[in-house]
Parts: sequence; structure tokens; C-alpha cells
Amino acid sequence: MSKAIYPGSFDPVTFGHLDVISRASKVVDHLIVGVLNNTSKSPLFSVEERVTMLKKAVKSLPNVEIQSFSGLLVDFAAASGASVIVRGLRAVTDFEYELQMSQTNRKIAPEVDTVFFTTSLQYAYLSSSTVKEIAMFGGDISQFVPDFVAAEVEKKFAEKGECHEQNRTVD
Repeated sequence: MSKAIYPGSFDPVTFGHLDVISRASKVVDHLIVGVLNNTSKSPLFSVEERVTMLKKAVKSLPNVEIQSFSGLLVDFAAASGASVIVRGLRAVTDFEYELQMSQTNRKIAPEVDTVFFTTSLQYAYLSSSTVKEIAMFGGDISQFVPDFVAAEVEKKFAEKGECHEQNRTVD
């Protein structure tokens, strides 16, 4: 049985992430989406909230499991019995970083390979950071994330008092 891990922050999960998850789930028998609990960052959502949103977003994919993790990705892969790491690539800059990471991971854990999925063209520009920035300024993010995620993002910014309505004029 082939088992892979698709790691990330998913803060929040976007249609780009879901595209990679869907495509990767067709290539492996079991896909674990690993939600990174990175203590050096200040995410918008807690790891538990991100796990919950991802579970809801992938409920129609029976071979996809959502788990949180911290520490080294290769250690999480070993503990999960996964021999493949899935990564998405949007642009050349992603490739340079991801190649370096995959080579480092391969050095630490030679039994783990990295497979790259190029992002579908309609999501090549999309990132969680962009989604958060648009939402923070009162923009519509419904074309970038599932509706329930958009509602959670808007709610979170409202709770934090960080949502700024932008004055828009039409010429």
C-alpha cells in the first residue's frame, strides 16, 4: 500500500491546496494531510481549527486522513509509515525552495521520496497569505476558498478586530 504525506500550514486551506490533495489522493492508496504546528509562526487559526476545516473540506475523499504534527517532516513520515512526501509547486521560486528541502529530507531519510505536483493554472497565483490579506481588507475571498472557510476567515478577523473595509469607488 502506497502512503504519502502532504504537509503544510493550511492557514487557511485554499482551493489550490484542495486541488493538490484531490490529485494526490488519486495517485496513492492513502494520503495523510499533515497540518504543521509551527511554534515559530503566529497563524490565524489554531492547529485544531485548521484540522477541522480540512476534515470538512476533504470529507468526500475516503483515502485522505488529516493529522497535525510538529517537528521534522521526515520523522512524521516515518511514524506514519509514509514513504512519499507530496509538495505543490506554483512557480520557479517554489521549486528552488522545495528542491532544497527534498534533498535535505532525502539526506536525513533516504527511504522517503518527494513527489511534486505542479499547481493547476487557475490556482498558480494563490496562497494562504494572499487570501488572508484580501480578507483583512474586507475583500471577497469566496473564489479562493470553500464557503465555510471564507466564513471562518471573516469571523476570525472580526474577532481580532483586524478587518478593514476598503473604500471603493467606481469611475
